[in-house]
Amino acid sequence: MNRLVENSFAEHQAAIELVRMQLSPVIGTCAERLFDILSTGGKLLICGNGGSAADAQHFAAELVGRFEQERRGLPAIALTTDSSCLTAIGNDYGFEQLFARQVDALARSGDALIGISTSGISANVLQAVNRAKERGCLTLALTGRDGGTVAAAADLVINVPVQRTARVQEVHLTILHILCELIEDRLAAG
Repeated sequence: MNRLVENSFAEHQAAIELVRMQLSPVIGTCAERLFDILSTGGKLLICGNGGSAADAQHFAAELVGRFEQERRGLPAIALTTDSSCLTAIGNDYGFEQLFARQVDALARSGDALIGISTSGISANVLQAVNRAKERGCLTLALTGRDGGTVAAAADLVINVPVQRTARVQEVHLTILHILCELIEDRLAAG
C-alpha cells in the first residue's frame, strides 16, 4: 500500500514538473488570450466528459464567483451542467453533438471555447471545438497523452504529455487554477 501511495505522489510530482518546465509560457499566453476575450465582452464556454466535466464546472464557478480576489463576476458557462439540455440533445442528435449544439445556441464571435479531454479524442469535445471555430470563437484545448484530434483542431493547446488519466486530470486542475489566478491578477492591475 505504501509503495502505491509513494508511486502516485512521485508520478504527480513528475507530471507537474514536466508541465512547469515545458508549458509555463503557453499557460501564460492562454491566460492573456482568455483575459482579452473577457475584457472585450466575450464569454467562455467550457466542456468535457466525466472528470473533465467536473473540471469545466469548477473553472466556470471560479470565474463567475471568484477565485481568490474580490472582483466582478466573469461570464463563463460550463456546457456540462444542464441535464435537460444534455439529455434532449443526446436523445435527438446523439452524444457527439452534446456540446456542439450548445455552442450553436450560445457562442458568438469573440467568445472562447475551452475543450477539456484527457484522451484528446473525445468526439463531442472535438465537435464543439470545430463548431466554435466556425462561429468565430477562439478555441483552447486542454488535453493529455499526445493531444489527439482535439489538440489538432484547436487554436491554442495546453497538452499534458503523460499517459495516466488521473495524473492528467490532476495537472489540468492545477492549470485551471493558474489560469484563474492570472486572469484575476490582470483584472486587479486594471
